[in-house]
Amino acid sequence: MEHEQWALENPVLGMIFVGASFVVFYLIGWYSQRMAKSSTDYWTAGRSIGSITNGLGMASSYMSLATFMGVTALILNLKVPFVYMWIQFALSIPLITLWYGTPLRRMGAFTPAHFVRERYGLRTSYITVFFMILIMVMYALGQMIGVAKVFEMLFGINYTLALICGGALIVGYVTIGGMYGTSYNAAFQMILMGVAFIVPLAAIMKALGSSGWWFPPLFYSDMVPTMLEAVPDFFDMKYGIKWYASLIPCFTLGAMGLPHLGMRVYTSSNLKSARGAMVWFTFFCGIVFSSTYTMGFSGVFFQATSGASIAPTDFDKITLILNSVFNPPWVLAFVIAGAIAAGLSTISANLMAIGAMIAQDIIATIKPNLSDKTMKIIGYLAISGGGAASILIALNPPNFLVVSILWAFGLAGVTVAPLVMLGVWWKPANRYGATTAVLGAGLTYIAVSPYVFPNIVIAGGLPAKVGMSGALLCVPLCFFLLTTVSMITERMPGLMAKIPHEQDKMLVEKIHGWNDYSEERYNSTAAGVIVAVVSLLFCIWAILPGGW
Repeated sequence: MEHEQWALENPVLGMIFVGASFVVFYLIGWYSQRMAKSSTDYWTAGRSIGSITNGLGMASSYMSLATFMGVTALILNLKVPFVYMWIQFALSIPLITLWYGTPLRRMGAFTPAHFVRERYGLRTSYITVFFMILIMVMYALGQMIGVAKVFEMLFGINYTLALICGGALIVGYVTIGGMYGTSYNAAFQMILMGVAFIVPLAAIMKALGSSGWWFPPLFYSDMVPTMLEAVPDFFDMKYGIKWYASLIPCFTLGAMGLPHLGMRVYTSSNLKSARGAMVWFTFFCGIVFSSTYTMGFSGVFFQATSGASIAPTDFDKITLILNSVFNPPWVLAFVIAGAIAAGLSTISANLMAIGAMIAQDIIATIKPNLSDKTMKIIGYLAISGGGAASILIALNPPNFLVVSILWAFGLAGVTVAPLVMLGVWWKPANRYGATTAVLGAGLTYIAVSPYVFPNIVIAGGLPAKVGMSGALLCVPLCFFLLTTVSMITERMPGLMAKIPHEQDKMLVEKIHGWNDYSEERYNSTAAGVIVAVVSLLFCIWAILPGGW
């Protein structure tokens, strides 16, 4: 069957909505930049962002176009629900707060890399920053691809021109506004994204056969009997135990290692505000996550029951396609503005994280006496450079924008999360273990991906493509190397004499809020042995054949 061509009948309305959105974003950025009195304020928004605004910003940065377009495309492509994926994302939210968010907020860090530097030393922090920047570029890449595809559909221009124009507009307002502008823009974008995604979905669901309208995820069950007739295996568990187990290291721990989420914790006005932001974060994510699954379900339902033929290259556009079929043009225009907002909110956070790591975790460390004005200029250049890198890579994009984003999740889980988690909660963790772990696990993760050495991948197909199989091996590998090497070097006086051992222990006590020092707190050798043994067993299981 020949695939149908999906395009906007009246792109003018979309142009008006998108143009108005960008005007608002630039105005917010321009106004916000006046609030930053120093380079520190530029990166942390003066640590003045309230809980609701920060919760909206966190949710907006977290969900992105992968939520709006990418995961819906994945559901349409595989013909399976992804509720279990969202369960892993949901688990990561309280863990970010409980495991390391609150302790690191006490420390007053800019980024997770700041903690790594203070906890493990400069050498380890430079290596970790390299991986963090790669993670953020890959994450931003997916958003750039999505924004370009929306611009392509909206303006009727080729993908390359759409990418360059959209990317330049995004980099401009992020650079102007800094973290103040990024935070307030992200809050506004979250509201725009949520309304543009959920309200039109209600009309789509009603047209497809749902009996309700006010919150679509509650009413898709009306369509299940028809879905089972058209796609009998849609709700089946189609994959092996390793496929589902890999979701935990890839998406739960991966989310915990994303630098742009950690930075949001540091913008809170105080610890109470940070915890409150996480509650709002969970609430807003829950609403939109459930709607994303419902939109993907609706896309599969529409294609299976209507006879419409959608090309695989158009799967990313299923949200826009459904709105073009079932809603008036002005609604579609509003949805397009929401899609743009979804991508912009995350790209903004990604670029701020890249800029902060280059300016604060590299340049400021090498040249600590640079003037505040110079540091701001360096920040501007770092943000622009990160945006340019994402645009250049996106010129030849993967088939689905979600691929680069999920791969970034996996790399974050491999290289960042273990260092921060054990660094906060286990005193014996040291720079030798951390350096060995991040290099060993990070390079292994890259090596077993199908993009580098296709012949040595652990699994084929989707698990390898989005980094799931690599994460199942390399996240426990990072934990194993960190604990094992730390415990070995802990018993080598010659090596331990070269690091500020007591200072590292005091840092752990400080970030937990203790005023007195106790050698026993967070210092269990047995805990390290248990983590090492369990991690090794998972590594062995990951490389055994089968199970996918």
